[in-house]
Amino acid sequence: MNLLKIQEVAKKANIPEEYVEPYGFYKAKIDYSLYEKIKNNPTGKLILVTAITPTKAGEGKTTMSIALQEGFGKISTEAMLCLREPALGPVFGIKGGATGGGKASIAPSEDINLHFTGDMHALTSSINLISAIIDNSIYHGNPLDIDPTRIVWKRAMDMNDRALRQITIGEGDKKASPRQEGFLITVASEMMAIFCLAKDESDFHERLLKIIVAYNKKGDPITLKDLQCSHAVMRLMKEALKPNLVQTIEGEPCLVHGGPFANIAHGCNSLLATRLALKLSPIVITEAGFGADLGAEKFLDIACPEGELQADMAVLVATVRALKMHGGIPFEELAIENVDALKKGFANLERHARNLQKYGIPVFIAINHFSSDTEKELQALIDWCKEKGYEYSFVDAFEKGGDGAIDFAKKIKTMLEKLPSHYHPLYKKGSPLKEKIETICKEIYRAGSVEYSPLAEKELAQYANMGFSNAYICMAKTPNSFSDDPKLLGAPEGFPIHIREVNLSAGANFVIPLTGSIMTMPGLPKEPAAIKMEKEPW
Repeated sequence: MNLLKIQEVAKKANIPEEYVEPYGFYKAKIDYSLYEKIKNNPTGKLILVTAITPTKAGEGKTTMSIALQEGFGKISTEAMLCLREPALGPVFGIKGGATGGGKASIAPSEDINLHFTGDMHALTSSINLISAIIDNSIYHGNPLDIDPTRIVWKRAMDMNDRALRQITIGEGDKKASPRQEGFLITVASEMMAIFCLAKDESDFHERLLKIIVAYNKKGDPITLKDLQCSHAVMRLMKEALKPNLVQTIEGEPCLVHGGPFANIAHGCNSLLATRLALKLSPIVITEAGFGADLGAEKFLDIACPEGELQADMAVLVATVRALKMHGGIPFEELAIENVDALKKGFANLERHARNLQKYGIPVFIAINHFSSDTEKELQALIDWCKEKGYEYSFVDAFEKGGDGAIDFAKKIKTMLEKLPSHYHPLYKKGSPLKEKIETICKEIYRAGSVEYSPLAEKELAQYANMGFSNAYICMAKTPNSFSDDPKLLGAPEGFPIHIREVNLSAGANFVIPLTGSIMTMPGLPKEPAAIKMEKEPW
C-alpha cells in the first residue's frame, strides 16, 4: 500500500500547510482556526450514508461511505469524507475494526482503530477527572452539599466491560461512605456527545459548564460550573478538539473525529469536522451509526439542527444477504439462493427509505455486492427499485476500490445536481418531551404505543420542570430491530415501546429514553475479537 504523505492529502483537501499538525507521516490534526479563515466559502452539498437494520450478515455502511469517496476520485469530482472514530470496545469485542473493508478502507487502519491521535484517551481522562473531583469534594467536607445517592455523573472507559456496570466504591476509606456506582463506555458519555455537537472551542466550554453531575440534598442540580474544573477539562481536551485528517487507501482525504454509538448516544461524527469539510469541499459524505432508525434519525433530528446543516440526500445501504435474513433465513443458509426470502426482506428496506423521505430529502439505494449474490436475486432487487422509483447502484468497492464505485459516484453526482433537498426535522424542538418521544416511536419505529415506567414518568416531569422541555430526544434502543426486541426482524409494526428510565444530558441538550434492556456499558461476546487476534501476528 503506497500512502500519500499527510501534507499531500491536506493539499488535496484544500487545507493550507500552516494548519496541518502531523502525527507521524500519515495522520494529522487540523488547527480549527482554519474555519474562521474559510467560513465565508460556499457551503458544500451534504450526503448522509445510512443503512437498513443491521444483521449478522453485515451491511458495510462505512465501507460504502469510503467507496463513494473513492468513486468520486475516479470521476475527478472533489469531495471530502467525514467518519466517526472507532472505539476500543467494538474493536476488541464483536465488531472488529471500523475503517472499512478490502479496497474501500481508510489508512493507517491499525492506528485509527487503536490509539489514533489520543482523542478517546483525552475524553476518558476528562470524564474520570470530573468523577474524582466530585468524590474529592465530598471527602473534604462536602461544601456543595452533594447528595451521594444522587450523583448522576458516571465514570467511563473505552472498553466493553460488563463487570463495571454496577460497582461499589469507597470501601476501606474511613472518611468515605461506600455507595453504588457504575461505568459507561466512553462513546456513550455526555462528554462525547458535547464533543461531537460543539461548533467550536468556546461552544464546547459553554456546554461543559451546563453538565449536571449530581443533585444536592435539597434536590437542586449541581453543575460542572459549580465544581470549578472546566478549565482543567479544556486543557485535557485542547488537542482532541482538532479534527483528524487521514486518507482512503486510494489517497482521498478523510476527516475522522468523534465517535458516539448510535444505539446509546447520537451516533454522528463531530460537527467540528463536518462544518469544516463543508467549507473545504463542494461535496461532503458523512455516515451515521447503525440503521436509519437510529443514526440517521439522530443526525437529521439532532446534529443537523444543532450544526445548522442542510442534508441534501441520503444513501441507504443494503446487502442481499442482510435482506434475506430480514426475510427469515438463518445466517448459515445465506449463501443459498432464496428469492422469496429476499422479497420478504424488502419490507425492511422500504420502511427505512420511506422514513428518510419524511425528512424531505432524496434517497438513493446502494447495494453492497457480494459474490454469493445470484443473478435472480439481483434482478429481483433491481425490479423492486424500479417499481418503487428509487435510483440504485450495485457497488463492488470491497474488491475493486474506486473502480467498483464509479457507477455509484456518477449517479449520486447527477442526483445532487438535479434533485433539490427540502430537508426538515421530524419534530418541532419546542414540542413537549413525550410528544417528541412518541413522534419518533410511531413515525420511525411504527410502534403502536409507548409505555413508560413510573420512574420514566417521574424523570420526564422533573426535566420539564427544570426547563428542558426544548431538549432533543436521543433514543437508546437495540439496533437490531425497529422495536425494542432485538429478535423482531423485518418491518414489524403496532408493537409497544417500553421506556424504563430517562437520562438527561444538559450540556448536549438532549434527554435519553432508555428502552428495553439496552445498556450504556456493552459486554464482550463469548469469543471477543481480542482473542481471535491471538491467531494473527502482532
